[in-house]
Amino acid sequence: MSAMVDRLVAQVLGLEVRVLACQARLSARTDPEALHDLRTTVRRLRSLLRPLRGLPGVEQVEAAASRVGELTTPLRDREVLAAYLLQHDQPEAAHRRMVQMAEAYPAVAGSPELAHLLMILDAFPRFLRASQRQGLLKSLRKRIEKRLAKQWEKLDVALHDPAHDRHRLRLLIKRVRYGIEAYPELDRLPKAAMPRLKSAQAALGDWHDCFQWLARAEQEADLRPCVAVWKTTMTKAEERADRVLEKLSARCFKS
Repeated sequence: MSAMVDRLVAQVLGLEVRVLACQARLSARTDPEALHDLRTTVRRLRSLLRPLRGLPGVEQVEAAASRVGELTTPLRDREVLAAYLLQHDQPEAAHRRMVQMAEAYPAVAGSPELAHLLMILDAFPRFLRASQRQGLLKSLRKRIEKRLAKQWEKLDVALHDPAHDRHRLRLLIKRVRYGIEAYPELDRLPKAAMPRLKSAQAALGDWHDCFQWLARAEQEADLRPCVAVWKTTMTKAEERADRVLEKLSARCFKS
């Protein structure tokens, strides 16, 4: 068990270093991937912590990470949209959003939300070590396995629901996928599961982008020239997502 706690502490420290690096990159405004990498790192942190709920310090880190996610979600949506517009012959609409992003990057880097996360994250390994000394981590492996299994079961049920909600499925797939990546030694899914999870997440991501953009187009006039294309793309993405989800359900989960 000591080795597992050591790996857990090492992962937390590694993620803290990555958050600090993303903060520096955002401050410099020179790296178009910095915001995405920050969000990915925070998501990995939350996936690492989710099975540990109930242990001292976990709730505080999760709450701080959640606030960073809430801060950056609309910014990342705008960033992705700007990149799409630039690639699809809408340079003026893209430029307007890119100017906004240039101001947003240093704002995120200096935000109270990110500062609070780093402060809490810096102290968290000490909470883990204290929990270890107090004997709270004796059944750590069993706790994590149980929580991961519950996530897999939720996805299984959702996949076999004829009236499944794509938004919820996307969230459940992300949780299962990042849970596996956080604790690969505890992975009990078939070997084909990870590539299929990635394919399903990508297909649902394309659908989600179009869904979001169509909603924005109702308020932002410069997006309206793209509406027809987005409607077609969303329909195709729905069909592709349904095919991938059917394969995922049939080959990686119980029927």
